[in-house]
Amino acid sequence: MITVEYLTKCYDDFKAVSDLSFEIDEGHVYGFLSPNGVGKSTTMNIMTGCLSATEGHVRIDGHDIFEEADQAKRLIGYLPEQPSLYMNETPVEYLRFVGNAKGMKGQELEEQIREVIEQTRIDDVKNRLISKLSKGYRQRVGIAQALLGNPRVIILDEPTVGLDPIQIIEIRDLIRQLGQTHTVILSSHILSEVQAICDRILIIAKGKLVAFDEPKNLEKLMMASNEIVMKTEADEEETARILECLEDVTGWETEKEENGLLTVYLKVECEDSCDLCRQLFFAFAAKNRAIVEIVAKKASLEDVFIELTESEVEGR
Repeated sequence: MITVEYLTKCYDDFKAVSDLSFEIDEGHVYGFLSPNGVGKSTTMNIMTGCLSATEGHVRIDGHDIFEEADQAKRLIGYLPEQPSLYMNETPVEYLRFVGNAKGMKGQELEEQIREVIEQTRIDDVKNRLISKLSKGYRQRVGIAQALLGNPRVIILDEPTVGLDPIQIIEIRDLIRQLGQTHTVILSSHILSEVQAICDRILIIAKGKLVAFDEPKNLEKLMMASNEIVMKTEADEEETARILECLEDVTGWETEKEENGLLTVYLKVECEDSCDLCRQLFFAFAAKNRAIVEIVAKKASLEDVFIELTESEVEGR
């Protein structure tokens, strides 16, 4: 559906985007992640045709975003981080203006307006001035204008920024629904939000693509950082002898507690932490030493994001 090839954007001597390539298939929700100021918004603006590229190509369903701009842009609906809403108009008036700008008119436009108002659930405020609406409703109006023309691709830049918890839940539910009928690309600084909504995640650092996969597969990249924390009545020497026999344990640190127990922080490399916990239980039980507490800690998307983006920065 979307092909980005060798995309580069330079501002004098600074490369905001550097030789970026990826493909986006139809019918999924994609998350765009990056630290601030390292190419995410620049890439999204180029993909929508709002910004030129120094080198490379962006094709929407085979149409080059610059060489075939009219055909490509008809396939895209875009919500910028700061929607350009006309505060002295009602949602209906604003949507009619946007629809006209997109080349729609007459009965076709009115039917489209009714559809996007229903889809974004703004019917109860459609005749109120936008200036009188809450931030959540304004975001819905912004998404409604992106849906006009029934584009195949919806690009949302920070769609939940500044919303209260209830509004965030409502917008997330709307994005999930859109993902059933459109290809949706969204950027967010809320990693838990991206993990909850998106089928696939792109991570950009220093203008380069450092990861592109499903959330569960990205977490597997950090398997070496998985950790098991346990408390045992065994002493340090007994613990070391037992752990040396377990091949999935790659290292450990210990800390003596005041109650006489030993807290052990284990670094592990395995796909099934629960299975290793069972091995630990039986290994210590065989030596007549109890484990009184054990917790397996799995790498989170936050861990993956920090590891990949910091590694890219350090490698430059």
